[in-house]
Amino acid sequence: MSESYEDILVRARAFAEPFLSGELLDTGENLLAHADAVVAILDTMNSGNDVKAASYLVYTCPHLSRPHEVIAKTFGDEFASLAVETTKLVEVQRLSRTATSAAQLQDDPRAQTENVRKMLLAFSKDLRVIMLRLASRLQTLRYFASSKQAVPASLAKESLQVFAPLANRLGIWEIKWELEDLSFRFLEPDTYKKIAKLLDEKRVERESNMQRLREQVQTELAAQNIKASVQGRPKHIYSIVKKMRGKSLDFSQVFDIRAMRVIVSNVADCYEALSWVHSSFSPITSEFDDYIAKPKPNGYQSLHTVVRDASGRPIEIQIRTQAMHDHAEHGVAAHWAYKEAGAKGYVGVSANSDYDAKIAVLRQLLAWEREMSSEVSGPAGATEKAGSGQSADETALFDDRIYVLTPNAAIVELPKGATPIDFAYTVHTNLGHRCRGAKADGVMIPLNTPLQNGQTVEITTVKEGGPSRDWMNTELGFLVSHRARAKVRAWFNAQITHENIAKGREAVEKILQREGKTSIKLEDLASDLGFKSSEALFETVGKDEFSLRNIEVFLRPPEPVMQPDDFVLLKKSRVVPPKSQSGVLVVGVDSLLTQLSKCCRPAPPDAISGFVTRGKGVSIHRDDCRNFQSLLAKHSERVIEVRWGVQKPGQTLLYPVEVSVEATDRQGLLRDISEVFAKEKMNVVGVQTQSVKGTAWMTFTVEVADASLLKRVMQSVKSVAGVGQVRRN
Repeated sequence: MSESYEDILVRARAFAEPFLSGELLDTGENLLAHADAVVAILDTMNSGNDVKAASYLVYTCPHLSRPHEVIAKTFGDEFASLAVETTKLVEVQRLSRTATSAAQLQDDPRAQTENVRKMLLAFSKDLRVIMLRLASRLQTLRYFASSKQAVPASLAKESLQVFAPLANRLGIWEIKWELEDLSFRFLEPDTYKKIAKLLDEKRVERESNMQRLREQVQTELAAQNIKASVQGRPKHIYSIVKKMRGKSLDFSQVFDIRAMRVIVSNVADCYEALSWVHSSFSPITSEFDDYIAKPKPNGYQSLHTVVRDASGRPIEIQIRTQAMHDHAEHGVAAHWAYKEAGAKGYVGVSANSDYDAKIAVLRQLLAWEREMSSEVSGPAGATEKAGSGQSADETALFDDRIYVLTPNAAIVELPKGATPIDFAYTVHTNLGHRCRGAKADGVMIPLNTPLQNGQTVEITTVKEGGPSRDWMNTELGFLVSHRARAKVRAWFNAQITHENIAKGREAVEKILQREGKTSIKLEDLASDLGFKSSEALFETVGKDEFSLRNIEVFLRPPEPVMQPDDFVLLKKSRVVPPKSQSGVLVVGVDSLLTQLSKCCRPAPPDAISGFVTRGKGVSIHRDDCRNFQSLLAKHSERVIEVRWGVQKPGQTLLYPVEVSVEATDRQGLLRDISEVFAKEKMNVVGVQTQSVKGTAWMTFTVEVADASLLKRVMQSVKSVAGVGQVRRN
């Protein structure tokens, strides 16, 4: 049976307690107590136990060397990702506050907007991060209020300018109002205390009047067969200050305003109640708003009206259903999947699934970011702002980026004017290489179409392929991002490199074939020639930056010039049977050491000659050996006459010879050729094979007593399917 969320919450606290119980936050608050308080706040927001459990796990991350791995092993990958992403955001926001802590930057909205952008990128990975950060920040402000400590101005301003608007954007008014009041209390303590005192002085009179008014409205609505719950609406100090400052109202005018909330059963009753209110009181037409017919961008729905009583005093009245009220108080926390809203959704978009809900929330966040950016740069653009002391460069700061969504609802940050190809390369390099088409919000668009904020972009790809050279043409407008342009350029450079390597490899292997040196390891050859790897050698050869003559010289080094006293003195003697295992008789020399040369591998009845080496006796070469011909031309005095010796009765000497085969590569080729040698009863003692662009190069080392037999065997090998050329090395 799977573990319940209640069990996970208990287990998460038990897991975190040893790490948190003795730790303090920068504020001085005990870390475990802070986590407990965050859980309590999340509980009032109707958050699930998975988010509550994550609130404990978040604070354990700094104490773990591999937090994602450890938490995933204990609680699962989902909890680990949520905890780690939230921890990253906490650190980003801490650094942001530090960087903008100077007094002159505190009122700079650019820093505020940049912070929002960082939050958006974190929220895109897991929207529950929003709930954790809002609850944690609210608890921090509560702790400062209860402990009567001085609050850093940067933290209070961030709470008022970023966290409270975030709660407002998502419709979580219960959190928004408290964040605003606490932040304002720390930022303007004198004004806060003055208004709080005036509110307290009028509380008894105000509550008495409101009680009579609520009873009157509820009784009259019941008489109209409208079942309603009529409540007083609390006044928040920061909202009072905003109204005073925004409408230039006096304290008394603000305090005298009374506010009620009427909650009914259904939408029809909302309009019935409104009709009664307007017929019973004098409505102020300019103050009426219908947010049911046209919801706010964050999904808020309600009827707002202001009327005057018989004494001419204003009364603010909000009329809504219970479902609308729940959403107004808790926003996305109360209706995370948006399923209660039906097909239309709370924000006017289809929201029949968790995915649609995530898209809806992210688009609200993107809209919020755009609104903040436009407030910074001003509706008239940079030119108008520049006249008020803000440079065009500063206002352009927020015009250089856009945010779009992947099909999985992850936010991707792009430069303004970015195209679907820029988007593809930002998501993954390979996606960019294979990009062939794109959709924006489900509609096919050309690949050089500039993307817009908030669009959902889907890329169509091929299984294999690369970018088009047209993408590098700036006039065609396929690429805006410098990063994407660099990746396309790198792909083409890599293709050139691959071609050079293939070209160089083919050239080097042909030399080895021609020189009969196919047994040499390519890595060893490259190292001996001073290259780090064989590919480095091939690339340099392919670019014609390294002469093939250098390889030939390396494979055929000239013999060192011998001094006169190094020459072997030969004395005439009678012919004696050879003692060397080569079976070669040196004419006129008694028992001289001989060895068969590996460059041409002679065997009877090949015409042979001897070359006196330095310290290694006589090297036996075939007369047609290229190496021997070179030695003969340079050191003819060291060439001596030799011949094959007569073998004793019953003695059979075997000589290794090399046979090269060039063939079209195919499956079973090596097996078929090996069978030919086996039928001829020739022992194969070594095989070297390489395949280049479908052509196989093979070198077989076989033992023979008589090389003349090779001609017949080589003809048999040539008859094998696919074999083109057969020769003896």
